[in-house]
Amino acid sequence: MTYFFNFLLAIFLTASSYFIGSILLKNSITILAAIIIGASVVSLGSITEKLGAPIWLIVLVPFPVGMTLLYLFLKDPFHIWLITYMTTLALYTVIHVIMSYFFKFNSLIPAWKLRV
Repeated sequence: MTYFFNFLLAIFLTASSYFIGSILLKNSITILAAIIIGASVVSLGSITEKLGAPIWLIVLVPFPVGMTLLYLFLKDPFHIWLITYMTTLALYTVIHVIMSYFFKFNSLIPAWKLRV
């Protein structure tokens, strides 16, 4: 049950970073689109982990999927997508730092565990 909860929490937090990042730049995607991106990215990372891939590959594999889906859902020019993706990535990193440091939740970026 813990793995399933962590999986759902990772999807929610990933989707939140995509949704909030797009809202901040006033070119928002729908909540459903953010959930689709979050579920795709986290699922792909999970599958890669279950296949026994090295940690760097687990972190790297989901990036192209998230980038592509964001581009498709935004329907905006490349430069708008790039700014939105960079904002999303910054939010994702902040969320990871908070969740990892204070709650010991490392499912967002498994290779970057912030333990004190």
